[in-house]
Amino acid sequence: MLEVKLSSQPLPEAGVSIAEAAERTGVSVHTLRYYERAGLVITDVDRTSGGRRRYHDLDLRWIGMCTRLRATGMPIRVIREYADMVVAGAGNEKERLALLESHRAEVLTKLAELQENLQLIDHKIDVYRGRLQAGTADTLWFPGPTG
Repeated sequence: MLEVKLSSQPLPEAGVSIAEAAERTGVSVHTLRYYERAGLVITDVDRTSGGRRRYHDLDLRWIGMCTRLRATGMPIRVIREYADMVVAGAGNEKERLALLESHRAEVLTKLAELQENLQLIDHKIDVYRGRLQAGTADTLWFPGPTG
């Protein structure tokens, strides 16, 4: 099972500050606050008596999950929908699965497009290398007057 990688140091029982949470998750303090405002965090982030945020292990693991989902191109509204289902608890597992399967299909489509684009880039690299070796690179895509 794939786990989101976080700092290997255990969290103190009292949790960590927003700055340390940002460092451990690799996202900015601004992003952490945004995730909370956008309804992506599945817990009510703990607060000190002075009102400062304290993040716990579950918070950091979930934020790591959200970050990975965003990196795959999942829209915030879909992550929020998924988070809402998680918060709702048992009974909506089929819907969660359908959401993830749908997004997986989108990611696979994007990967196929990227693979095609990479093949084009590889082809152009081969052309340039060949032309440079042959001494004819100066004729490639020259936008000047044709004479």
